[in-house]
Amino acid sequence: MGSVSPAVFNTRTFHWTDSKSTTITRPEDPYQYLQGFGNDHQSEFIPGALPIGQNSPQLCPYGLYAEQITGTSFAASRSHSMRNFLYRRRPACVHSSYGKTEDNPTLEASFLNPSTGLHTVPSQLSWSPFKIPTEADGVVDFTTGIHTLGGSGQPNLHEGIAYHIFAINSSMPNKAFVNMDGDFLIVAQEGHLDITTEFGRIYLQPSEICVIQQGLRFQVDIIEEHSPSGARGYIVETWGTKWELPELGPLGGYGLANQRDFLFPTADIDTSSSLSPWQIVSKQGGTYYKILQSHTPFDVVAWHGNYIPYKYDLSKFVYHNTVSVDHTDPCINTVLTAKSRDLQAPLCDFLIFGPHWDVAQNTFRPPYFHRNCASEFLARIYAPEAAAGGRSEVFAPGGASYEAGFTPHGNADQRTIGAMHIDLKPMRIGENQLTFMLESCRSLLFTNWALKDCGVLVAEDISESVWDTVPDRFGQNEEALQFLKAMGRA
Repeated sequence: MGSVSPAVFNTRTFHWTDSKSTTITRPEDPYQYLQGFGNDHQSEFIPGALPIGQNSPQLCPYGLYAEQITGTSFAASRSHSMRNFLYRRRPACVHSSYGKTEDNPTLEASFLNPSTGLHTVPSQLSWSPFKIPTEADGVVDFTTGIHTLGGSGQPNLHEGIAYHIFAINSSMPNKAFVNMDGDFLIVAQEGHLDITTEFGRIYLQPSEICVIQQGLRFQVDIIEEHSPSGARGYIVETWGTKWELPELGPLGGYGLANQRDFLFPTADIDTSSSLSPWQIVSKQGGTYYKILQSHTPFDVVAWHGNYIPYKYDLSKFVYHNTVSVDHTDPCINTVLTAKSRDLQAPLCDFLIFGPHWDVAQNTFRPPYFHRNCASEFLARIYAPEAAAGGRSEVFAPGGASYEAGFTPHGNADQRTIGAMHIDLKPMRIGENQLTFMLESCRSLLFTNWALKDCGVLVAEDISESVWDTVPDRFGQNEEALQFLKAMGRA
């Protein structure tokens, strides 16, 4: 894997290049990856396991079985077709019949019919860090540790989105999960995760995200060495659309999240539990079902295709911003976008705000006060200390904030007011911080868990008090008052 300069490589590096790393992953990551967003990839754990020149031979190499997975319609255009062939020890259909299993009571999937369990919020919300379960809470793995905050739409209609958090204290021995409803974009915030998929293994840690597509089986284990208190993060679930890279337009061929920095697993068959009993939990319409089988679901020796889980390190993002005047709209920080039926309004944009230079002149440098048609959800992955100030600022890492579409908001603490008078020198901002934002054309319906049962919703009056710091400067401007007096409007 090469060597790394240990003195400068840390989780909160200003940019990946500051680490002087000669590898594509951080030192803790033990796995090999393929590179390139949107590519067709292929991988084989044993040389010769991939058939040459065809997908389904009469007899596959090494006695393996060929199995296809399609992520789009068979008739999708070539540029949008997503599919794979996997070569595995036993077909995935070798399992018991489906049966109901215990549901996750804090998981929600349908947001079409508002009820006592779903609520509109026309204003703004803030949450302190979501709680990670302790030993006293019992075993909480990834399937039981997902909690829905809100969403819009319904997976059965293949249209919509849901925002979740996950907080876990346990791995998933001999247990796998599959989301039949849509794709998961997972954001690690606390702790390190070892994610096993049918295509190989992904190591995920804070500053990294991964996408696991609809219908793919995976297992989430905690790396205890780096997760003494368990693990926590966020999940963006999309229905009926796939994550894409945003268009670059006048930026040209490179910038923002570059294709080469997206990493895909390599084939890695599980032999340690190949003949042990396994439970596979599937989520469909928000309801949990399970099947049992006597062998591991991670028995793929080789595969090829483009419907593959992947990960991305957010510290590799290439920021672009103004070098003259005015704050740039946040869309310039888009990592991935998921389209909606309205081509002019994405279902969701995944944006990040991390360390970068600010050099704008003759300008109010913080984001201007605004009312957007999009709703905004922000969460801090890491920061040196809890944020203080306006409602657009999230609190401590592990919490979140939300603004509904067209709700007025902006930063309004004393630092922001002071920004009107500071000496505008080039400055590095966002040091040791990383925050992501979800912009959506949908306003969310929120769950009871998000508004009450989570226990970390910040009281409304605490958020409102910050606006008392915004003075009416016009009403104290003598020149303006003279004009008003002259016009008989004083």
